[in-house]
Amino acid sequence: MLRTGRGRIAMTVMIAAALGFGVGTPAAALAAEAPVVIPAPALDNPKAPGPVQTAVLAGGCFWGVHGVYQHVRGVQRVLSGYSGGTKATAEYEAVSRGTTGHAESVEIRFDPKELSYGEILQIYFSVVHDPTQLNRQGPDMGPQYRTNIFHVDEPQKRIAQAYIAQLEKAKAFARAIVTRVDPLSAFYPAEAYHQDFLLKNPRYPYIVIHDLPKIGNLKKVFPGHYLERPVTTETREEKPR
Repeated sequence: MLRTGRGRIAMTVMIAAALGFGVGTPAAALAAEAPVVIPAPALDNPKAPGPVQTAVLAGGCFWGVHGVYQHVRGVQRVLSGYSGGTKATAEYEAVSRGTTGHAESVEIRFDPKELSYGEILQIYFSVVHDPTQLNRQGPDMGPQYRTNIFHVDEPQKRIAQAYIAQLEKAKAFARAIVTRVDPLSAFYPAEAYHQDFLLKNPRYPYIVIHDLPKIGNLKKVFPGHYLERPVTTETREEKPR
């Protein structure tokens, strides 16, 4: 089990070395998940001016999930953190043991005039992660890496559940979707060094192999949603016009 960022990086270095890749070598094909082209959700909230909204998602290591949504048009801020457990255990080393109930999660603040909740979920299922992997993503294993949607209200719950049912009926994936849909009890921001990790460490082997290809898939599959200049945790949140 890869319990820490150091463990993730060490494992990736060993994999890359074994297969003949150097640290600076483009290795997108080594372990990247291929995108899955899926239909838009049949049930979604209409885009309209209004207060900034929040979505909370878990889909493996939060570095890559965070990195993808920083490049989505309409997103105003993304934070890495923990959801599903208590405040007392919302700490990286504790969460990494897989016994706290937490999942590595991201909080996405978005403008509902530019981006719908359903579009966020379409990107999530298509390019962010593999929703058919139970308690793991790629090389990372444990319930802290589970696929989990944390809804903040009933409309989000209905949209998420309906979309999963729609994708299952369409047989969009070769295996069953195992994504959990749970109410959000709390979101606890992760330690400062995890915020904007992909942007600050673009040459880390784990990032190069597992996460940067997701950004490329976003640009390829969702060009209309792709934002070239990413938002950061320091980006000032604007009120929707």
